[in-house]
Amino acid sequence: MATTLFTQNTIALIWDFDKTLIPDYMQSPLFRRYGIDESTFWSETNALMEQYRRRGYTLAGELGYLNHLLTYVQAGQMAGLNNQILRECGAEIKFYPGLPEFFEHAKGFVQEKPKYVEHDISLEHYVVSTGIAPMVRGSAIARHVDGIWACEFIENPLQPGFLKQKELPIEAPAEIAQIGMVIDNTGKTRAIFEINKGSNKNPAIDVNSKMAAEDRRVPLQNMIYIADGPSDVPSFSVVKGGGGRAYAVYNPAKSAEFEQNDRLLQSGRIHGYGPADYTAGSSTTQWLRLHIHQICDRIVADREAAVAAKATRPPRHLNASPEEEAARRATKVPKQASFLE
Repeated sequence: MATTLFTQNTIALIWDFDKTLIPDYMQSPLFRRYGIDESTFWSETNALMEQYRRRGYTLAGELGYLNHLLTYVQAGQMAGLNNQILRECGAEIKFYPGLPEFFEHAKGFVQEKPKYVEHDISLEHYVVSTGIAPMVRGSAIARHVDGIWACEFIENPLQPGFLKQKELPIEAPAEIAQIGMVIDNTGKTRAIFEINKGSNKNPAIDVNSKMAAEDRRVPLQNMIYIADGPSDVPSFSVVKGGGGRAYAVYNPAKSAEFEQNDRLLQSGRIHGYGPADYTAGSSTTQWLRLHIHQICDRIVADREAAVAAKATRPPRHLNASPEEEAARRATKVPKQASFLE
């Protein structure tokens, strides 16, 4: 018997990280730990592409800061930096008001009406960031999310001939030396489709496989993408274009960010925007709750319409008199056996 892969009653909130969940860049605790001037690091990073272009090299944008971190490690200014230290620095990340508590509160929004519970609607949170994955995993938000996409580093890379070795030396001190994964602003869209198709939950599903809309685990219309600015336009466009919601946040202390979000709204890139304040009474929390409920209502309507379309009515007498209809009801087959009709 043919069946669909998923019930499509899951809602996904997909979050950018820097400037969305936190007011600063996540790397700030890392720079403090090693005594690195943060503004100098980012100024150098921003100048890398042009400097390398003059030398005849082409540098992909998001590789710049990752490579420069490795250069700091190699130069000894961040000697010994490894994934464990990155996790420890992640524990120092400070979040916007209302976080991480809002993540659990949001999951409760899909339980607020009996119909939502009846249809077993659930909500998941995902972080999709150009930042550093071990730092996100070490942060206070990690235990509240269902998946993390971010950049990864490799410690002690395998050396030539490693396939012929019976054992690998393990005494070398751990230190990041290579880039293992890069998530850039266009690469975020791949993560969105992994969530959409369910390949993050079922490794047998390839994200590049052709898949019918009804077989996708989380339809785009069941998604809300939350981020802070123009760099997330590709992701905003994918989610919004698929019928989902796009929402931008800004730091209330920075008027330029407010203006930036207003331009995104005026240009049709997003559905709404608000302050990066996730406390119970904030306009951002109210907007997200409202639109989560609207998605829930549509899921309920779609599922009930599908039942109505596929479940046939039981046979009835034609032109029965009131007396005949009453007699028929009096001799009706017990409910538990009615599926035999």
